[in-house]
Amino acid sequence: MAIWQIRTERGGAVDYRSLKRFTGLAALTALKAHGRTLKSFERQIEPKVYGRVGNLEVRLARTRSEIRQAQRLRFQVFYEEMSAVPSRLAQFRRRDEDAYDAICDHLIVVDLDQTTRSLRSGGDAIPKVIGTYRVLRQDVAERGLGFYTASEYNIAPLLKARSPGLRFMELGRSCVLAPYRNKRSVELLWHGLWTYVREHKIDVMIGCASFTGVDVNEHAAALSLLHHTALAPPEWRCKAHPHLHRAMDIVAQDKINAKAAMKSMPPLIKAYVRLGAYVGDGAVIDRQFGTTDVLIIMPVANIDPRYFEHYGAPDETTSRIAAAIY
Repeated sequence: MAIWQIRTERGGAVDYRSLKRFTGLAALTALKAHGRTLKSFERQIEPKVYGRVGNLEVRLARTRSEIRQAQRLRFQVFYEEMSAVPSRLAQFRRRDEDAYDAICDHLIVVDLDQTTRSLRSGGDAIPKVIGTYRVLRQDVAERGLGFYTASEYNIAPLLKARSPGLRFMELGRSCVLAPYRNKRSVELLWHGLWTYVREHKIDVMIGCASFTGVDVNEHAAALSLLHHTALAPPEWRCKAHPHLHRAMDIVAQDKINAKAAMKSMPPLIKAYVRLGAYVGDGAVIDRQFGTTDVLIIMPVANIDPRYFEHYGAPDETTSRIAAAIY
């Protein structure tokens, strides 16, 4: 496990979700306002390499420099390519970061043939990060910030009903550098994610996935198709918080051109649905990121078995593409 641990002088409950957009000094100031004094901010590292294909390697971020690279990649994709609006601090640092980065594991894909200089390690050359996923296991979330997803959707009843029998994990901040957006890079990232899931015996993956833009009518067909064909059954269903909820059943099911609606869907959401994921009740507008979010709920037991031939079966403990590096 590789996580940043925040320790404070005084315990007690804090609504850490209010810190989700804070970074650096702002997060520490917010903690102090709640009566917390930062005691230590330390790194525990257990290097994990999950696979390699040619010059690309998927692994957990090992250092602050690698996490900063992932944050810079996120900034480039979300703020420069897409329509996210950066804070002054984010604009100055050119990094997408928040308080959750401190407790999450960061799955990264690096190009071993491309290097960048690390200011934190004496200018040493380190491999270039070209893809990332941010992951947060339930046991880690419950010790501190909770899940980021809870700021948009009421997931508490689901967690209460299904825990401790099932282990949940949150996915977020997924992106790949433009020149590397091909089958090899994306599949390598998924190999790493699936190996991490099996390693930690995760039963359910959750998280918000996004459509570009803040007008639900621009995605009426795709959102309606998700609502009519992939809405979570009652025992798995989570609803967007009332003040954020936007109806997804905009178009009647018999009026939807399913082929065209599926084609217009973001590739990541399409992939989740094909794997067997459910979606939550209602979309949420995220104006900072300029997106329309939907909740993804993916029980591992739902995953179509045909994918196991490529990514490995649930009871396998290592990635099938990792053999060559161990």
